[in-house]
Amino acid sequence: GWACWKTYVGRPMTDAMQIGSRWLAMEKLGNALRMNQQSADALPVFEASTALYQRYWSRDVDGVLGAKSNLACCLADLGRHDEALV
Repeated sequence: GWACWKTYVGRPMTDAMQIGSRWLAMEKLGNALRMNQQSADALPVFEASTALYQRYWSRDVDGVLGAKSNLACCLADLGRHDEALV
């Protein structure tokens, strides 16, 4: 999780491959945190990765849905079910 994120965090986002690598690193970090019962730490990661995905690949409906699903699951873990439904 963190090693993957640290690999891409300082790199500029100048092309789709770099942006995609950063998004993937964020998703891996968020999922690793969530799997280790650290949903509060995973939440800002999922919020950022969802925003990134929506910004660059808004036409990829399945991808946006996947990113939102990860965010919703994290919110549900934290007992924030009303927010997870939006």
